[in-house]
Amino acid sequence: MDFSFTEEQQMLQDSIRRYLASDYPLEHRAKTIAGEEGWSADTWRALADLGLLALDIDEADGGIGAGPVGTMLVSQATGAGLLLEPFHSSAVLATRVISLLAQGERRATLLEALASGEAVAVLAHDEDGGWFEPRATTAEADGDGWRLRGRKARVYHAPMARWLLVSAWTQDGSGVFLVEREAAGVQLRPLRTVDGQRAADIEFDLRLPADARLGGEASAALDEALDLGLAALCADALGVLDRALATTVQYARDRVQFGTPIGRFQALQHRMADMYMQVEQARSMTYLATSACEGGDPAARREAVSGAKVVVGQAARRVGQEAVQLHGGMGMTDELDVSHCFRRLLAFELRMGTTDEHLHALQALARVEAA
Repeated sequence: MDFSFTEEQQMLQDSIRRYLASDYPLEHRAKTIAGEEGWSADTWRALADLGLLALDIDEADGGIGAGPVGTMLVSQATGAGLLLEPFHSSAVLATRVISLLAQGERRATLLEALASGEAVAVLAHDEDGGWFEPRATTAEADGDGWRLRGRKARVYHAPMARWLLVSAWTQDGSGVFLVEREAAGVQLRPLRTVDGQRAADIEFDLRLPADARLGGEASAALDEALDLGLAALCADALGVLDRALATTVQYARDRVQFGTPIGRFQALQHRMADMYMQVEQARSMTYLATSACEGGDPAARREAVSGAKVVVGQAARRVGQEAVQLHGGMGMTDELDVSHCFRRLLAFELRMGTTDEHLHALQALARVEAA
């Protein structure tokens, strides 16, 4: 498979890498985490100015239309930069859901607000019962509107969102409902994730107008958006893996023990070689998942993205642990890159379905194919 990228795609990735390298050092990130909001509005505006918030909006709708490959490349860069802002939640997941389901003037209004950075939207989908087919949130016809009830768990970047795109079960299947975060009947319990990002558990009990539902039955659109989001999340983790490996190799070259750099010790070389193999396996599976998102076979796409989540999740655990161990005790301090990489990789394992959940999903797909 050809994994080479066009000049335009490479320039897209390089632009965000340069911005994060110059304007998003660890010191800035630490101040952002410690702040009340947990994100930087200035950084968000800068991403909008770079055009990155319109990355996954089709050209016909005024966006860049970079597609899954462009989204993957930028996600790698945001992962390597340990970005806290809701690029994945808003510019990838929520934007894709709106592009697939919203129609007419509402579609144009929502996409314009997201692309300009004027507003943030997040998809509220995950529930305590697991990632696949959450059914605890329901929307029932109520006169000329809807009654939305239920609870969503660990919704990334919900505290900073203007709009919540809530997936719910209806009489005719899945639906996605546009809800104002500050609407009466929406209760947020903000929380901080293990890697310093902001999220919330959300309870819903409110009446919505009829047009709150985006499109009709949403199962196919949700699956497509979630698969694209999962492939992009794997790319984010791949960027973190690259940073963790590079940081560890550089430390092994610089750290002198017994009069020689520790990188010359054969036992440590073997461990770093194993880290490299884990990262390259994760890279191949991320590229495969991204390629599947460009195809038209939903079953093949789901198999590829779940496979990527498993392989990248296993690499995240192995590489994260090795990076910290090879740094010694100082690997857990906030002053070093590696501790932030470790936490980001740990959060990745738990986000959008755990490694075990996706492994079980692959096993179920294998049984269906064998039957």
